[in-house]
Amino acid sequence: MLYISANLKFLRKRKGLTQDDVASSLKLKRSTYSGYENDVAQPALDDVIRLAGFFNVSVDLLLQTEISLIGESQLLELERGMDPYIRGTDIRVLTSTVDGNNNENIELVNEKAKAGYKTGFADPEYIKVLPTFSLPFLSKSKKYRTFQISGDSMLPIPDRAFVTGEFVQNWNMIRDRQAYILLTLDDGIVFKVLENRIKTEGKLILYSLNPLYKPYELAVNEIREIWRFVHYISSDLPEPQLPQNKLIKTVAELKNDVEHIKNKIRL
Repeated sequence: MLYISANLKFLRKRKGLTQDDVASSLKLKRSTYSGYENDVAQPALDDVIRLAGFFNVSVDLLLQTEISLIGESQLLELERGMDPYIRGTDIRVLTSTVDGNNNENIELVNEKAKAGYKTGFADPEYIKVLPTFSLPFLSKSKKYRTFQISGDSMLPIPDRAFVTGEFVQNWNMIRDRQAYILLTLDDGIVFKVLENRIKTEGKLILYSLNPLYKPYELAVNEIREIWRFVHYISSDLPEPQLPQNKLIKTVAELKNDVEHIKNKIRL
């Protein structure tokens, strides 16, 4: 399915231009350009290339992606010349919601919503019913979403904590030893520290903060979304940690106790 007519209308209105403005700039008849927008005529390849250049997007994006569904933060990246097709990576269209002032919401995917998110993550109707909120200390030019995690694999971040992530469009930019929230094909939402082997092996290595859990591999084709960890919220008070000097003293005392037991056994 081609989206060029809807995309032309959306991009033109976003720039605050009339059909006459675009037609004049590209030396087209107004009726010709109007036909492109109203889907009564298909532009020739040369015109497609010129239109894509005028709106600063790739031909692939203009033809194959419904641009109006892209979140505001992604649109701003496109307008700055950051079209992923031009960079050689696949675009990942993110369904998003905005508040009354056209600022992007932070959608909340709680424990009950996680099962539905696994299949409804790209469905605008599903995303619209998720609870939303905002955090004044986060950038308005980036897209965030909050997920409730479960389990103890990322301790000291506790079970049922709410972790917020920034949407990652270009997966080649994933940094080693940083935490990310992933939407996977089989396991749903996963929160892990990553090692990026996409360019060399087409996969990621996933690590837990809890050393009881072993790392494992995940192929790129099993991933649907990736969000860079920003912060977490929890009502649980973290477990107290011994100061380093006290910890060293405790370990030394344990060693002395072990030696004392060994000496008694020898006797």
